[in-house]
Amino acid sequence: MPQFGLFFWTLVIFLTFFFLMKKYAWKPILKAIKEREDKIEKSLLSAQEAEKKMQELHSSNEKLLAEAVSEKEKIRRTAQEVAAKLIEEAKTKAKEEYAHILDSAKEAINTEKMAAMTELKNQVGLISIEIAEKVLKRKLASADIQKELIDQYVGEINKN
Repeated sequence: MPQFGLFFWTLVIFLTFFFLMKKYAWKPILKAIKEREDKIEKSLLSAQEAEKKMQELHSSNEKLLAEAVSEKEKIRRTAQEVAAKLIEEAKTKAKEEYAHILDSAKEAINTEKMAAMTELKNQVGLISIEIAEKVLKRKLASADIQKELIDQYVGEINKN
């Protein structure tokens, strides 16, 4: 069994320590514990809010990504339509230009053909005149034959 003196002084020291702790240290310790608890709780709430915000941002980012993909697809389809339209317009314009060039070439060929035919007729006419002149010079060597031929032609002109 413990001795009474040791028990008494242990009890006095414990009560003094307890009283001093209660008066000076207990409130600041409890206050510090409470502040720490509040700080941890605030940190947990902040973490939960941050997680909610991250989830909202994640869903917002997914939505924006889906919209961007949709917009990209729309732009691609529009570009394909514009390209097809431009190609069709270019084909139509090329066909029209081809027809125009073909018509111009045909017209130029006809013009050249007519000019060549006119030139040929002129050349044939000149050659015919030269041949007729040479034939007539031989045939009309005498003045009597010339007078008779002139009278005949004048008579034919008067009839017409």
